[in-house]
Amino acid sequence: MTTVRLSGMTLETEGEGTPVVMIHGLGGTSNSFQPLVSALSDFRVVRPDLPGAGRSPTPPQKISVESLADALADAAGHLGVERAHLVGHSFGTLVAQHLAARHPRLAASLTLFGPIVEPQDAARERLKARAVTARHEGMAFIADQLIDGSLSGATRADNPLAVAYLRETHMRQDREGFARSCEALAGAEKAEHRLIDCPALIVTGDEDGVGPPSVARDLAGRLKNARSVILDRCGHWTPIERPRECARLLGEFLRGIAA
Repeated sequence: MTTVRLSGMTLETEGEGTPVVMIHGLGGTSNSFQPLVSALSDFRVVRPDLPGAGRSPTPPQKISVESLADALADAAGHLGVERAHLVGHSFGTLVAQHLAARHPRLAASLTLFGPIVEPQDAARERLKARAVTARHEGMAFIADQLIDGSLSGATRADNPLAVAYLRETHMRQDREGFARSCEALAGAEKAEHRLIDCPALIVTGDEDGVGPPSVARDLAGRLKNARSVILDRCGHWTPIERPRECARLLGEFLRGIAA
C-alpha cells in the first residue's frame, strides 16, 4: 500500500490491474471500504480521503459535490488513471454520479452503496442543522445522534464493532470539514443521469432511511444499464453492516464487466 498526498487530498493506492476508485460518504474515510478490499485483489484500489475528511485537510474554499468530483478527476490524472470503476457510499454515491456525468471517459462502471440522488427539502434542512451542531457541539455529539438513525436494529443489537466504527469514524473528523461537507450535500443537485452510460450496481439496505429501496430502484430506472439489490436487516452503512455480501456483489459485478 502506498499513501499519496496531493494538494488538498490524501489517498491510498494498492494492487495492480484495472483501477477501482472508492469514494466514502459523509462522516466516513477511506477505511469505510476496508471490509471490501480483500475482494479486489486483482484490481488497483485507490481510496481517497475527500477534502475535509479523514487525513485530508479542510480546504479554505467552499466544498461542493462538483468540486469534489473534479478534484477526484484531477487526482486520477495525477495517478495515471484514465479509466476506473467508481465505487461510492452515501454522499460518495452522489459524488460518483457527478464524476461519471462530468468525466464520462473516466467511468468504467458505478457501484453505489446506500445511494443518494439528491436530498429532499427536509433532509437539506437537517444537514444544515447538523453543520451548526458539529461546529458548536463537536463530533462526539454528532456520532451519538447518528448511531440510532444510520444502523439497522440487527446491527445495533448484534454487531458492536460496527457501532464502535461508526462512532469512531465520526469522532475523528475535523468538525469544520464535516460541517462544510454537510453543507455541500445540503446544496447538492442530482447528476445528469442521461450522460451516464456505464454499467451500474446499486445496493442498499431494507432499513436504510437515507438511501431506501425506493431510491435505489428509482435510480436504477434512471440509468441506462443498472440493477438494484436490497439487503435485508441492513441500514445505511452497507459495507460495514453487511461486508461479506457487499464484497461478493462488488467482486462479481466488476469481474463480470471485465469478462
